[in-house]
Amino acid sequence: MHPFARFIQILGKGRNGMRALSRDEAYEAMQMIARYDVEPEQLGAFLMLMRVKEESAEEVAGFTQALRESFHVAESAFHPAIDWAAYAGKKRHLPWFLLAALILAARGYPLLMHGINRSDGRLYVPDALDALGMEPALSLQEAQEQLQLRGFAYLPISKLSPLTAELIETRKLFGLRPPLHTVARMLNPLSAPLSVMGVFHPNFAAIHQQAAVLLGQPGALICKGDGGELERIPDRAVELYGVGAGAAWSDTWDCLIRPGGEVKPGRLNLYHFIQVWEGEAEDSYGERAVVGTLALIIRALGLEVAPGPAHQLAETWWRERRQHPLVQLERPATTCACGRAEAVP
Repeated sequence: MHPFARFIQILGKGRNGMRALSRDEAYEAMQMIARYDVEPEQLGAFLMLMRVKEESAEEVAGFTQALRESFHVAESAFHPAIDWAAYAGKKRHLPWFLLAALILAARGYPLLMHGINRSDGRLYVPDALDALGMEPALSLQEAQEQLQLRGFAYLPISKLSPLTAELIETRKLFGLRPPLHTVARMLNPLSAPLSVMGVFHPNFAAIHQQAAVLLGQPGALICKGDGGELERIPDRAVELYGVGAGAAWSDTWDCLIRPGGEVKPGRLNLYHFIQVWEGEAEDSYGERAVVGTLALIIRALGLEVAPGPAHQLAETWWRERRQHPLVQLERPATTCACGRAEAVP
């Protein structure tokens, strides 16, 4: 029998016989996958069984540990303050969370963001970075260099872990979200003390939180955000799942505005995104989303714990963003037919 078959047996023994993998079993299974010591049919069956069962915190921790070891990060690597997973893309709203991340970086909290980019009608971080005149890193080493130079770097998962990117793309074959979506958010390749991520389905927040504790992550923040990204939805209350000093905590923050009380933008117009950043246009919904997201990170960093003081500090950082410039646009921008921004020659 093929050595990997035993993991498929554990997951596929029927309703009464199946069980979740232990952390050690998950670690060993992902090690074999990382070495390509599995047959394509086995990998497909494994991923499908995991999807039907849904991954446990122990499985996520084991998978994450094995993938992290495949990065071969140098001991002298620069460690950012924040690791930010951005894998969902935005469908209804602009990526306001990116402005919050840039403000944090400019305020002295080096931040590594990693995620995906697809041609599926959603707006992903690389599109917004391009509009802001910023380039993604092409390797983990280049990401470290960008972090040391400007305090911010975005690294596509395809450059961080081609295997993880390949496994995520099995969604095109199955039509279902693979468990690697969960694992990718946990990777934190440069061992930042604070790891933050958004989820689309609230039940996954607790899984991320428990996995972070198992992995010994000092700090973490997980919540259901707009479109599945870590972005505050201003007209909804938010359930926070966090880790501080290695221990789990949770909190609930009330909505910032009356539900349904704001007119929300109708399309993903990056020219408008740039105008708001530059102070040339106002967007009450977008600005509240930025400030609300900043407040969540301020809470996770331990700078302010209560919602009121956290939002007050976030408001100050938003007003003073031009005094701490991380992004300085050198050329004006216009808008293409699809609503995205493109630079004027």
